[in-house]
Amino acid sequence: MQPIRWGILGAAKFAREFMAPAIHAAKGAELSALATSDPGKAAGFSAFCPALRIHPSYEALLADPAIDAVYIPLPNHLHVEWTLKALAAGKHVLTEKPISMTAPEIDQIIAARDAAGKLAAEAYMIVHHPQWIRARELVQSGAIGTVAHVDAAFSYDNRTATDNIRNRPETGGGGIRDIGVYTYGAARFVTGAEPVALQARLKLENGVDTWAQVVGEMAGPLGRFTYSAMTSMRLFTRQEVVFQGDRGMIRVAMGPFNANVYGEARLEWHHGPGLAITTERWPADNHYVLQVEAFSQAARSGGAYACPLEFTRGTQAMIDQVFAVAEVIG
Repeated sequence: MQPIRWGILGAAKFAREFMAPAIHAAKGAELSALATSDPGKAAGFSAFCPALRIHPSYEALLADPAIDAVYIPLPNHLHVEWTLKALAAGKHVLTEKPISMTAPEIDQIIAARDAAGKLAAEAYMIVHHPQWIRARELVQSGAIGTVAHVDAAFSYDNRTATDNIRNRPETGGGGIRDIGVYTYGAARFVTGAEPVALQARLKLENGVDTWAQVVGEMAGPLGRFTYSAMTSMRLFTRQEVVFQGDRGMIRVAMGPFNANVYGEARLEWHHGPGLAITTERWPADNHYVLQVEAFSQAARSGGAYACPLEFTRGTQAMIDQVFAVAEVIG
């Protein structure tokens, strides 16, 4: 069966270090082309994929009939524009998160997806990792009893990277758009719940949120529970999500959003009697490769995809709600 032939719009550092190698390694996928006007940036991609075709513009790559799917790692404020252009060009498209700046913009992409008959999705890789699939299985099967509380934290420190797009308001920067998609979306994915009441506090620098605390309640098929999340671009590195029930607890730790970067991906199931801890580990799974393989398979077959735009819209709506209710404290 012919692989899905991929092109990448832009020679972003993240694409060079993570997604391009993942496409190159994935079964059922072929890294075929890159669009960049800078030969120096192209060299880093050609080093591991010598047969890569280099297009001098995004438009040229979209016009390439030998490309089936496009990966878009551009700055946040360009995601909607180029996702729509890729769909109009007849390509399947996987766009980095956040795929849009507001939830209504995703409605435009859904309409374009349906009109084109192509697969379009946000590159929300964690839902493809067995660590998160297992967390959802345990929580939804009642392994921790009734869910009472979910808390999540994601932080890193990039204060010295003043030119980074995450520190610039004009490129859609800020911690919530960069990593809130994980602390909010992970809770939604595992529990199936949506927020019903939220409060938020933000700290801003140069017009972008560098710290955010969100508290409130969520509700869904597992009932109603309290929720809290912290994101920051100014604190020591931390990644953790805890699902607290009345008969147990699931702790997803060791870089749950960057599996096997800070340590071996693992899940802890705390349960009784005797405060037992059952630990499961995934030392080799690469969620970027798994994401590309799942996307390529769905694009080829027209089958279901683990992170459809409808799910992505729900997370973006939660982000919109956080900004709407937030109190700025610094």
